[in-house]
Amino acid sequence: MKVIKLDAIDSTNEFLKGLSNKQQLENFTIVTAENQTKGKGQMGAVWGSEAGKNLTMSVFIKDSLSDVNQIFKLNISVALAVIEALETFYIPSLMIKWPNDIMSYNFKIGGILIENSIKSDGTVHSIVGLGINVNQINFENLPKASSLAVICESQFDKEKILNEIVKKIKQNIAIMNSDAASLWLEYTNKLFKKGIPMAFKDNSNQNFMGIIQGVSSYGKLQVQLEDDSISEYSIKEVQMLY
Repeated sequence: MKVIKLDAIDSTNEFLKGLSNKQQLENFTIVTAENQTKGKGQMGAVWGSEAGKNLTMSVFIKDSLSDVNQIFKLNISVALAVIEALETFYIPSLMIKWPNDIMSYNFKIGGILIENSIKSDGTVHSIVGLGINVNQINFENLPKASSLAVICESQFDKEKILNEIVKKIKQNIAIMNSDAASLWLEYTNKLFKKGIPMAFKDNSNQNFMGIIQGVSSYGKLQVQLEDDSISEYSIKEVQMLY
């Protein structure tokens, strides 16, 4: 795999996207940055990160999806790869907060943003952006954020974490194309707050109670409501209150 290491960049996703538009990239080309000034999260949110402390990276993936309808399977493969990689470093109580936040206990330690482009021949190219809070200690005004260093009271080697994550992504993509059902089961079992009554807020700012049951094949969150019906929500339609 080819690794491009940058000192500072606005966004590794944007850099890699621009590179892929200019030249043929090797599958699993990686861009990392010590300082990312305009990191992106879901729905245009900004991912802030202390320079030099965390793992900020993007991975170019092609030929993994044959159909645009399979896009969420890549999300599952990557989210589980991050969980599985971090488990090898003994990070405790790892879960996936739908759709792509990585949690340890009740704290967010990482996030994933996957941007897909469909080529004229129908193939899908993906830019997988990952931000993992590794050695940052201070999270002022971010009460729900934490890092591997805070949780484990130890410093970590970012390069080793990167290599392990990419190895697991490759393994999971191979599994995705041969036994996707096993990945779905593992993803469902790792869902943050699954099966626990909790409060939500919809896009009309109305609060309601529900119980997470799973995720649909198109990536919608399935929530059991108080009347026992199941409703499905896209990322813009619901927010967990925890």
